[in-house]
Amino acid sequence: MKRMSRLLLLMICFAACKKQAPSKAETVNESFVLSDKMLASTTFASVKQEPLRNELNFYGKITADNNKMIEVYPLVGGSVTKVFVELGDFVKKGQLLATIRSTDVAGFEKEMEDAKNDVLVAKNNLKVAQEMFEGKLNAERDVLEARSVLEKAQSQLQRVQETFNIYSIKKGAVYEVRAPLSGFIIEKKINQDMLLRNDRSDNIFDIAEINDVWAIANVNESDINQVKLGFEASVTTLSYPDKVFHGKVDKLFNIIDPETKAMKVRIILNNADFLLKPEMRANIKLSNVENTKMIAIPANSIIFDKSKNFVMVFHDRNNIETRPIEVFRKVGDTAYILSGLQEGEQVLTTNQLLIYDALND
Repeated sequence: MKRMSRLLLLMICFAACKKQAPSKAETVNESFVLSDKMLASTTFASVKQEPLRNELNFYGKITADNNKMIEVYPLVGGSVTKVFVELGDFVKKGQLLATIRSTDVAGFEKEMEDAKNDVLVAKNNLKVAQEMFEGKLNAERDVLEARSVLEKAQSQLQRVQETFNIYSIKKGAVYEVRAPLSGFIIEKKINQDMLLRNDRSDNIFDIAEINDVWAIANVNESDINQVKLGFEASVTTLSYPDKVFHGKVDKLFNIIDPETKAMKVRIILNNADFLLKPEMRANIKLSNVENTKMIAIPANSIIFDKSKNFVMVFHDRNNIETRPIEVFRKVGDTAYILSGLQEGEQVLTTNQLLIYDALND
């Protein structure tokens, strides 16, 4: 009797357990399945090997090309009668910048008059000497001496005329300051009615062509060995945070600046639209390709949660896997993966956070 009671109890327990266990079909229905609408809006990226890139970030500034910048000095002292340009103006070569009334210029004008008179007198003396020689009233030596005096007077007149051209001297003891090249006024140290001393050593204008400009990066001592000529450079500024200017490392200044304790690196940038201005602050990224390859995926496919990095690996709409990964380095839009992925797998690049939450809540 006891044996039959035990057998009956076992049969009841087996039936109860069998009723509670879900069928295979029920497990599939309860699992996550990507809907047609979600699948249509989801994008994927293939995991692949790519050359490993490195990127270094530096701060710096925009400067004018020193080879296309000229400092304009006053060649005379005097009173500034008029200034025709302001800081930031674009000027053409030969354009009038300022006028200065000067006693020095008055002295040059007197030299010009004296030189012209000396030439006129020498010509008359030569003519008289030649006529007297023809009348046998003097020697040939007198004609040669008169011709030599005329040549000296003409040479002096030519020198004074060249001085007038160099100094842009006009009548009325006025000295004209003209632009020596086309470009922008990037510095101005002159105003109307200012008195300029004859021994002034400071420039009054700086003019620069900025069709091309320099981006100067300050490289810390610890990073000097990582920066080489030819590295690709991406430059952004506060004025244009969404615009990237591209160039290459053109020169390494192999000295340490005592003020910044850094080495300067030069990047030449095309500036045809004149967007970049001298003295703008700049963020400079230098990048290069190393001689090795590594698994790479789009950086935006990575989910950071619980102090770890994850990606959603897509097998099919019924099988999306949450995979922990170890990131080696991020450079721009690319992430290089140390472990967790294999070449050829596919990761989600959109909707991955929604799917991650649905699978891991």
